[in-house]
Amino acid sequence: MMGSDRGRVETMRLPWLRPVEPLAPPTHEDLIRLVALGDEAAFEELYDAVSARVFGLVRRVVRDPAQSQEVTQEVFVDVWQQAARFDADRGRAMSWILVIAHRRAVDRVRASQASTERDLREGIRDYQESSADVAETVEASLEAERVRAALETLTQPQQEAIRLAYYGGHTHQEVAELLKIPVGTVKTRIRDGMIRLRDRMGVA
Repeated sequence: MMGSDRGRVETMRLPWLRPVEPLAPPTHEDLIRLVALGDEAAFEELYDAVSARVFGLVRRVVRDPAQSQEVTQEVFVDVWQQAARFDADRGRAMSWILVIAHRRAVDRVRASQASTERDLREGIRDYQESSADVAETVEASLEAERVRAALETLTQPQQEAIRLAYYGGHTHQEVAELLKIPVGTVKTRIRDGMIRLRDRMGVA
């Protein structure tokens, strides 16, 4: 074969010898668009890519690890259900997901606080020695901010016992074990604290 012919053959082969450029990995935006179409594999890939960051944000707001895990799962349920609403022109996918996460976390904290305050109001009412009508008046008049302010007027031992029992959800026996004091002392501190709270709330 002449030299010029060999050159033409090599030139013809060159396009077949060029390495194929690797495909760029899908962006979060790409994955969200696929999730909106019901692509479960894309959803799993998105979860693996962003779940740690979502959990980190939720944990900073909620603090409780178990509840943070629950909220994180709720966030991804929302992402699956609302993926079609994502608009790339209005922001990045990560920001959109974190907004959902923050909203869910704040909702959980508010719900938890409301439950705790409701339990505390019930506890105060249980220690009322007056009529049921007065107890209902107390429950209706107590507000979260007033309860917290009233708690600050108690002695440190009373606050500690009441917070463990009502905010920590512990039984009298558990409070006694945590504080290393007799159960009778725990009951006395809670009873005296509740009576003082009743007085501070202005209930006759």
